[in-house]
Amino acid sequence: MAKRFPAAPAHPERNCWGCEHYCAANDMRCGNGSDRTQHPIEVLGAEWMKQAGYEDLCEPAVAAPVASAAGVGLERR
Repeated sequence: MAKRFPAAPAHPERNCWGCEHYCAANDMRCGNGSDRTQHPIEVLGAEWMKQAGYEDLCEPAVAAPVASAAGVGLERR
């Protein structure tokens, strides 16, 4: 099974996205010295995964914890 594809990597320009190895752009195993394959976010923009056919490729987004208005772990009595 292939690795889950990151939806928004921090530095997509540092890797080749052409296969499941995700090699460093300056040390590609399967690229045979050619140019790296760009991540879709570099080509299509930040909303690339909403285009048809990409939804099932991405790893699920992780929701950030939200603190309550009264404070974290504090209860009013």
